Parts: sequence; structure tokens; C-alpha cells
Amino acid sequence: MLKFLLSLLAFFAMNTAISQNSFQNKFRSKNRPSKEHMRINFKDEDGNEGFLPISLVKGRTDGPVFTIVAGVHGYEYPPIVATQKILKEIDPELLKGTLVVIPIANTGSFFTRTPFINPQDKKNLNNAFPGKSDGSITEQIAHFITANIIPVSDVFLDVHGGDAPEDLIPFVCYYDNSRKPEQTALAKRLSENSGFQYVVSYPYTISDTEPAKYTFKQAVQDGKTALSIECGKLGNVQEESVSLVKKGVYNMLATMDMYATGSGPHPNIIYRNNQVYIDASVQGIFYSEYKAGDLVKTGDIVGHTTDEFGNILEEYKAPIDGIILYKLATPPINIDDTVMCISSQLGDNKD
Repeated sequence: MLKFLLSLLAFFAMNTAISQNSFQNKFRSKNRPSKEHMRINFKDEDGNEGFLPISLVKGRTDGPVFTIVAGVHGYEYPPIVATQKILKEIDPELLKGTLVVIPIANTGSFFTRTPFINPQDKKNLNNAFPGKSDGSITEQIAHFITANIIPVSDVFLDVHGGDAPEDLIPFVCYYDNSRKPEQTALAKRLSENSGFQYVVSYPYTISDTEPAKYTFKQAVQDGKTALSIECGKLGNVQEESVSLVKKGVYNMLATMDMYATGSGPHPNIIYRNNQVYIDASVQGIFYSEYKAGDLVKTGDIVGHTTDEFGNILEEYKAPIDGIILYKLATPPINIDDTVMCISSQLGDNKD
């Protein structure tokens, strides 16, 4: 048995090394300008197999490395479609530096139309970082991104949207990490220049040794300039969301002096730095007349849950004045589900 386990560990180590070398060799190649695509394959001890698609777009001249990751949740379609369009449109001849693009990070979720998790190992990629080289299929993908993609990135952009049951207003966000002032300042500037109206900042409270869990939080922990776009909702493709994601990416590339097709910042940026979450403590059927983008006041009843017979089990009240960034928008609700996220600006009583 010990011999078998040692052989298995050796197999995983060899596969990891091959995958790393495949990416690193192409990344280090001096072939410019170029556009290359590859698949990094993974297999775990339970027999689950998967792959991570990666595109490398190298401009004619050297410059920053800008990484775009979409599809960490495979049911969030506008970011995935927007990334496909960017890969087709971007001209390496006009690019300064390098784009590293992961168009669908969670292919297991995407191809099975499964919200939030990879059904192969029931794990959420956006809760798996830094990952494990010899872990489950999702943990291996997280580890590969942590060990290979984040280290070569100057800017790391993680693009999300509302998953199958979520209503969401478009926003761009970053962590307010006081321990990395230069990276935080650049993340803020990229957010402000993105063309999104809502610029949201989150507090950064973890130490350098705590698991980051979230994709772009891992990049922040590793000292990179990192931020995220949230755009799209309810598990379908809205063309306006696809266009807004593209605009955000091109504006960020223009801010980095990598590509000259930016359209500039939104004329009326709204800042938010205080997010409060309402969670369910019962299972049942959820009702709400509110939608993402609505303003609420403290104490407003923003929804309720009933049992299968229509009896109210739980009511939800707004804990602060603010705007609904995103909310549950379909009837099924389970214990610990996020009912909604309400956002405000500390020190500002205006919404």
C-alpha cells in the first residue's frame, strides 16, 4: 500500500511539473508578437480529469503582464463570452506587454452548467486558494494559478458576474490593503478608469499566512495589483454586460499604456466601501419585491422565506441604509445562503 501511495504521489508531482513547464516555456519564449493557446491537464486520485485553458498574447514590445481570469464560476456567462471576444479582437501588433488569459477557469462547472461548484469534487474554486498540488481537481487548478499565473502577473483581473440565482448591478472592486499601498493605489486607479459607475472597496484583514480562499484575494496576498469585475446576472448572457466587461478591460489596458482603445472613466463614479450581508437561517421559498440597484433604508423588510405551504418562516430587514449590490433572485433558499449584499459609503449619508 505504501508503495502504491508513493507511486501516486510521484505521478501527481510529475504531472504538475510537466504542466508548469508547458506554461512557463511558452511564457518565457521570445516569440513576439504572438498569440498562443494551450490546455493544462489535471487528474486527481479519485479519477477526476479536467483542464485549464490558457491563452498568451504577446505584444510586439515588452511591457507589463496583465492577467484576465474568467469562469472561476462556470455559470457566470457574460465574463466568459466577453473574454472570448477580447481574445479574437486584440491585435498583438498593437499590444505592449503580455496578456495572460484564462477564458474558463472552472471548465467542470461550465460544461455541466453547475452553479458555484465543480461537480466533480463538489468544491468552489473561488474558495480553494492557494490550492494543493496533490489535492482534488479544483484544488490542483487553484494551486496551478497560485504557483504559475499569479507570480508572473503585474495586474491580476478576476472577472465574475451574477451566478444562476443572482441579480446583480455591475461594479468593479478591489481590496483596500494598507500593507501594499502602491499596489492598492494602482488597483483603485484601474477601477476608477474602468468605465464602471460603481467602484467598491473591501477591507483587507487576513495575514500573509492565512488561506486567501478567493481568486483575486490570493493575488493581493501575494503582493500583486489585483481587482475584480462583477457584471452579468441570472445565469444568462446579456449583451450589455458583455460590452461593459470588454470596456472595462480595454480601459484598464489603456491605463497601463498597453493598448490604445480605452474610452475613459464613467462621468459619475459612485464609491462604496461598506458591505453588509443578509444570510438565511432557514430552508424554504424566498420572496422579495426588491431588485439589485434598489436603495433601502435601515429596517426595511426586503424579503421573506416561507415553507412549502406559504407560512412565513423568516423575514429579512435591511441592517443599513444603502444600495443592493446583489441579491438572491430565485425562489429556492437554503440555510446560510446570502439573501443580499447591501453596500454604503462610510462617512457619507447620501446614497
